[in-house]
Amino acid sequence: MPPEPPPLEGLRHVHFIAVAGTGMGSLACMLAGRGLRVTGSDTGAYPPMSEQLAAAGIEIRLGHSPENLLDPRPDLVVVGNAVRRDNPEARAAIDGGLPYVSFPDAVRQFFLSDRHPVVVTGTHGKTTTTSLIAWILTRAGRDPGALIGGVARNFGGSFRLGGGDCFVIEGDEYDTAFFDKTPKFWHYAAESVVLTSCEFDHADIYSSLEQIQAAFRKLLAGVPPGGRIVAATDAASVRAVLDSAAAPVEGYGFDPAALWRATELEFGPGGARFRVLRDGVGAARVDLPLHGRHNVSNALAAVAVCAGLGVEPETSAAALAEFAGVKRRQEVRGEAAGVVVIDDFAHHPTAVRETIAALRCAYPEHRLWAIFEPRTNTSRRRYFEAEFAEALAGADEVLLADVYRGEDLPAGERLRPERVAQGVRAAGGEASHLGTVEAIVERLVRGHRGRDVALIMSNGAFGGIWQKLLAELGGPPDDPE
Repeated sequence: MPPEPPPLEGLRHVHFIAVAGTGMGSLACMLAGRGLRVTGSDTGAYPPMSEQLAAAGIEIRLGHSPENLLDPRPDLVVVGNAVRRDNPEARAAIDGGLPYVSFPDAVRQFFLSDRHPVVVTGTHGKTTTTSLIAWILTRAGRDPGALIGGVARNFGGSFRLGGGDCFVIEGDEYDTAFFDKTPKFWHYAAESVVLTSCEFDHADIYSSLEQIQAAFRKLLAGVPPGGRIVAATDAASVRAVLDSAAAPVEGYGFDPAALWRATELEFGPGGARFRVLRDGVGAARVDLPLHGRHNVSNALAAVAVCAGLGVEPETSAAALAEFAGVKRRQEVRGEAAGVVVIDDFAHHPTAVRETIAALRCAYPEHRLWAIFEPRTNTSRRRYFEAEFAEALAGADEVLLADVYRGEDLPAGERLRPERVAQGVRAAGGEASHLGTVEAIVERLVRGHRGRDVALIMSNGAFGGIWQKLLAELGGPPDDPE
């Protein structure tokens, strides 16, 4: 294990290995905002993070090399969890005696040690829920800090330094670093936890749902008795991990048994409306400018945890009405030739299903195309072939890309997009495995009817597909913002 990093006041220069990821880049910008010199390296840097780093004055060197640590020698090196053990820059830092630290431990020491950490966890909804909580606390005058796994439009970025007593952070169960194989969310000293869901994911490091649940149990066991756990108790897989909790648990959801409950749901083109009940008593009415039942659940979680932090539900409801969303979560990238092009991060069957259902409500008169790239370490494998087919069948037509870097996986483990397409067709839908971005764009351009939604789902760049699609349809080639 690495030694404890030096105190923040003793640092002048911090270097980040793999700086261009959302979490690492945000932390780099936060340290730059504290007046430190920050440098970083990565194999590539792309918007919006490359723009955020440039605006913070952070120098990025492409490629990983020991020379990046020499001019000048940093006081501390932060090693991202995407960095492998054989990374030459990381090896040079460790073998050369430079102080080094993982991303989660750097966050804890520099930004959480003197604040109330609100840790948002779960298989789905972390980024949106973290953004919602941070926005509610901001509008309530609490001036929170925040570290978000996406660009929150209300803040114009993925982080907020803040000066208040709370710090809201997205916490996941993925490995901390190659030298620390514990889950990242164990490191944040959580005092309030939101648990949105608990499903199988991260197939490269977990072999079963039970292993993932064990990680959540240990997280909840570490929340002090004076803290609070807000959990989506409608799900049996969530209820199963609550037995380890020493802190009070407040359930939320749609089931009458939940302490916090969303009722009287209405969905329309403008978003969702619902009533919040606490222990059966009306607490607020919410007009939420987000689509889908899953986002109602995310908003309800935010109301519940903020109530525990002293924000009245009516105050939360007023803030929710002003929420501007998160980039790459049902983000409208543009419209051309009657086709609304939407970019979304969905990469798990549950998220795919809920996103399709949400857009059905938002665009009830449109033909819905679902374009999916299997890109994560779980979606690239066969675990969810049948589940993906079932989830995608909710669209009018499904276009499947090849598995991202499929050649890196044994053929017997790799997801078969053609089998997913067969499953969609067996359920009565239309589906094709077209493989390339170019083939997908050509099919949609040829087949659109002038009143369509193209829902593009990937957790990566997907070959610039939405830009290419808009260009071929005759629309703006760049983000309309």
